[in-house]
Amino acid sequence: MSKQQWKPGNMVYPLPAVLVSCGSRDGRINVMTAAWTGTICSDPAMVYVSIRKSRYSHSIIKESGEYVINLTTEALAYATDFAGVKSGRDMDKFKELKLTPIRGTLKYAPMIDESPVCIECTTEKIVELGSHDMFIGRVCAVHADEKYMDKNGKFSLEDAHPLVYSHGQYYGIGRHIGKFGYSVQKKKGL
Repeated sequence: MSKQQWKPGNMVYPLPAVLVSCGSRDGRINVMTAAWTGTICSDPAMVYVSIRKSRYSHSIIKESGEYVINLTTEALAYATDFAGVKSGRDMDKFKELKLTPIRGTLKYAPMIDESPVCIECTTEKIVELGSHDMFIGRVCAVHADEKYMDKNGKFSLEDAHPLVYSHGQYYGIGRHIGKFGYSVQKKKGL
């Protein structure tokens, strides 16, 4: 097998394409798109989102100390892209995209009602990294849309058709291959 060597870059793909919502102490709300996001600790539950200093949401989150990571779906693809290329300094993206801000447990940052999962976070630490600052957040609450709960009370995110980002493109997640641990699971009837 032959491989090309490229200059250093971020090639960890696919990534979740999420909508990050935030609110200021004076009542301004905004939503932006981020793909630099993920889990960093399970106990306590902590996540991160990395945001350029020049982004409108950066100063809002830095000042309020809270944000919401809203998972996206194929149905939210247009809104996800738009929220990533337009600035909240110039418009109310919630109104423009017909997204519904709703209150959860946080004081300033709203959740997005159209999102299947909303992860409310308070900023524990801001790490300056260069082009982006990483907002390390402690998860305060997770809100899951009841329409994706099955009859056994299991949440089925796959029914929401999650959206991912890969090297400048948006994709659905595709078909189910296996569950965690399926490679070592004992075969039934043996």
